[in-house]
Amino acid sequence: MKTKFLYHGSIKKINGKLIPKKADDLENKKENLHKAVYSTSVKDAAIAMAIISCKGVIGASLGYKKPYGTIYAGWPKQKFIYLYTLLTDTFVQSKKGLKQWHSFISVKPLKIERLKVKDYLHLVRKSTEKEHKTWVKKNHLEKWIKSLK
Repeated sequence: MKTKFLYHGSIKKINGKLIPKKADDLENKKENLHKAVYSTSVKDAAIAMAIISCKGVIGASLGYKKPYGTIYAGWPKQKFIYLYTLLTDTFVQSKKGLKQWHSFISVKPLKIERLKVKDYLHLVRKSTEKEHKTWVKKNHLEKWIKSLK
């Protein structure tokens, strides 16, 4: 059964329609390779996605368990993010059981909310030292980290 509303989190206010684009996914998961408007049925996950995309965040990941986002390096430096509420009309589920949906055509938001980042930081967390080291190694960032010191 299709959900009634979907959500898209963004660091920018977009007037008009959301335009399909490639997902910012370093792992290039199969369900994220197409140009599409990506959304989720989990409102808090969409908010967390916007937070981990903020200026100041260098590396992060998103999941569907609380807290939704893990920040490996940096921290959000923006005051506001935007949450778009979307109708499901043009969306299809990316993969059965996955809480991600996509539309290959532009989508006009039903509602746009401006949210204070500080009010939603409970939806993300800083990585543990072990997670941070794994992230650095996985992304071959050892030399980059040393150059910052």
